[in-house]
Amino acid sequence: MNQYALAIDIGGTFTDIVLHAPESGRFFAHKELTTPSEPARGVLSGIRHLLAREAVTPTDIARVVHATTLLTNALIERRGAPTGLLTTEGFRDILEIGHERKYEIYDLFIALPKPLVRRALRLEARERLAPDGSVETPLDAASVLAAADRLVAAGVTSLAIGFLHAYANPVHEQQAAALIAARHPGLHLSLSSEVSPQIREYERLSTTVANAYVKPLAVGYLDALAREIAALGVTAPLFLMLSNGGLTHVEEAKRVPVRLLESGPAAGALAAAVFGGRSGARDLLAFDMGGTTAKLAVVRDGAPRVAHRFEAAREQRFTPGSGLPLSISAVELIEIGAGGGSIAALDPLGLLKVGPRSAGSDPGPACYGRGGTEPTVTDANLALGYLQAEGFAGGTMRLDEAASGAALDGLGIAAGMAPGATASGVHAVVNEAMAAAARVHLAEHGGEGTEPALLVTGGGGPLHGPEVARRLGLRRVICPPAAGVASALGLLLAPARVDRVATLATKLDTLPAEALEARFAALEEEARAIIAATLGAEAGITLARKADLRFAGQGHELATDLPAGPYGAGSIAAIRAAFEAAYRSVFAGVPPVATVEVVNIRVAATAATGEGRLDPDIPATGLTTPHAHRAVRFGEAMQSVPAFRRRDLGAGQRIAGPAVVEDGMSTLLLPPGATAVLEACGNLVVELGG
Repeated sequence: MNQYALAIDIGGTFTDIVLHAPESGRFFAHKELTTPSEPARGVLSGIRHLLAREAVTPTDIARVVHATTLLTNALIERRGAPTGLLTTEGFRDILEIGHERKYEIYDLFIALPKPLVRRALRLEARERLAPDGSVETPLDAASVLAAADRLVAAGVTSLAIGFLHAYANPVHEQQAAALIAARHPGLHLSLSSEVSPQIREYERLSTTVANAYVKPLAVGYLDALAREIAALGVTAPLFLMLSNGGLTHVEEAKRVPVRLLESGPAAGALAAAVFGGRSGARDLLAFDMGGTTAKLAVVRDGAPRVAHRFEAAREQRFTPGSGLPLSISAVELIEIGAGGGSIAALDPLGLLKVGPRSAGSDPGPACYGRGGTEPTVTDANLALGYLQAEGFAGGTMRLDEAASGAALDGLGIAAGMAPGATASGVHAVVNEAMAAAARVHLAEHGGEGTEPALLVTGGGGPLHGPEVARRLGLRRVICPPAAGVASALGLLLAPARVDRVATLATKLDTLPAEALEARFAALEEEARAIIAATLGAEAGITLARKADLRFAGQGHELATDLPAGPYGAGSIAAIRAAFEAAYRSVFAGVPPVATVEVVNIRVAATAATGEGRLDPDIPATGLTTPHAHRAVRFGEAMQSVPAFRRRDLGAGQRIAGPAVVEDGMSTLLLPPGATAVLEACGNLVVELGG
């Protein structure tokens, strides 16, 4: 009996479903319109369709992996649970005080991120710990229960508990949680010592509150999804993609759901690294453009960067400090409000702008024929001949050219532009918006190395990628097989991963190597237990150690890769040498400071799932003639260009632009002067001319 893995990636416009057979490497995909009010409905409809189409029975599925933007959207749209905060007496306003600085110092009308918990629902308990974790004031049980009673009476269903210095000693938080759970067993609890056990009160409380805010939603959604998938006859376990690009089991995901916030984009970056490696490209700019947003991530030496701090729900998308700080490990990327559903309109100055408003899946772009009337990027691409009305989204939809034209005509009249120029303008504006964001991201995170290739995924990535690459001065574009569902494929390729952190806040030279080894060993043991619960006790685990280090007097740390353990004589000197090398690579020099401080230590445990084989089924020889010619606009006029079906191409086949290559889930637009070669691994590698 064949065994399959099933991937589910819920995006803002489409839900992608992929079946993968690990033994043969074959995979099959389906796109279903996302159902925002009831996400599981679209998931179940897509699963039924794909299983029926491929004649796969539910019991043939051995593993289900899921990523979703549901929790991110709940934070952005403030649709979380009624949440309360219990903190140390005198510290209820930490969430509003924050860092006491403005992210735009000259903006007199600045909008600061609003706390997820209003002040009336932030209460205090009498207790106090010292920075070393010793008890200064014992926990007063009466104050804990009184606060919990008030919050429950006010309608709170989820409670964050964050006491001062709980990262050093969780005893008071654990005692408070036990008291509250006994009094109010239905209340969801989130402890800062479990969610974010590290120094810095504002970030720790912000992360814990965000976890509490989405926890009831996550628990209810994941329980319902698991139940309904099981009702289809699927008996396989459900796993969740984490923001750091790893997998975890559903119970751990429900315990700390804040770690799922960037799960979908993380899967896309991971898929980009895998597909780029198949073409020998280890330095990449991963460009994933879907129906609602575009994502950019830098891949260096075959792996996407993972940061240990993330901002959610920013007031200004590209401005650091304008969002809610979250101390979670996440693939470092930038999101742009530029997807296929992004709406084009004139700003108050009469200039053409695209996004960040999106038509989403309901009603969707005008050409979807579902009631949308505003012009979008997809409408412009249809008018320019880049998309075909038939066969869109794997043949599940037919696009309405008349509705698209009417929407663009309205914008053109308002802008004083001819119909063709309007569509070209929308296409050019969205390409420049994405290229501008990519320039900033490369400058901030690119580092030194070879010129990266642009690897394009998502329904819109292959369509816009070559032009974005040209604007960036990049010469090579890689389009993987099934690019439109690459993020879902990334879910199946992802290893299980667990990140753990502990705060030391001490001088490196005074830290005994044996004590440091003991702290690392404790974190590694905790991470191993989670991996074992996810993949089984026999899973082969790889461990990596890091530390947040700084020179004495500095206010920020540098996350530094450390030598493998166990630590003993000479390890402290090796750690300092690793820090100085990392510091020099970032800042081009090392200050004359003798003392190095260890703020946090970190452990990353990973284990492969054994599903890394992919076979795109490329024929040795293919059709050298196009299956059709299409009218496509390049420059000022429409011209007839050859259109190839990707499944008809053979390994080594070369195509000269201008041309289009259709893949069912996406379309690769090959501009004049460019050439594309289909590699045996399934990647179409584009070399841009000029």
